Amino acid sequence: MNPGLLIAVLVLLAASAFGLWRKRTDGVMRARDPRSATAAGEGSGGPLAAPTLGGPLGERATLVQFSSAFCAPCRATRVVLAKVAEDVDGVAHYDLDAEAHLELVRELGILRTPTTLVLDPSGRETARAGGVPRRDQVLTAVGNAAAAA
Repeated sequence: MNPGLLIAVLVLLAASAFGLWRKRTDGVMRARDPRSATAAGEGSGGPLAAPTLGGPLGERATLVQFSSAFCAPCRATRVVLAKVAEDVDGVAHYDLDAEAHLELVRELGILRTPTTLVLDPSGRETARAGGVPRRDQVLTAVGNAAAAA
């Protein structure tokens, strides 16, 4: 077999495997242990306090979205999160520009946009999703955040 053809087939297989993995994991909410997450108000004022977010934390949960200017999935995420915040009492939604908040992005380990953080009422991260999350997963994460408080 031609070595060039073999390399092309291997590259195609690797790219296909990566694409399937990415499709399966994109937008999936992953639970975090709120006891190990940073809370607003701890340390140096907490990274997600009201001044950083531009408003108060939600009474039940807070949805924090990290976006970038030319990110198409960010717009879809904004629609999903805004609708959840509108439909569920006590949920706040904030969309932060990742470029304008580079220190915070590094501190929180944000690797891509959109990334969504779900915070409990005290500001602790209880769930995270990279990519566009599904509405049902966001609602479940909000319920878990409210119960964690």
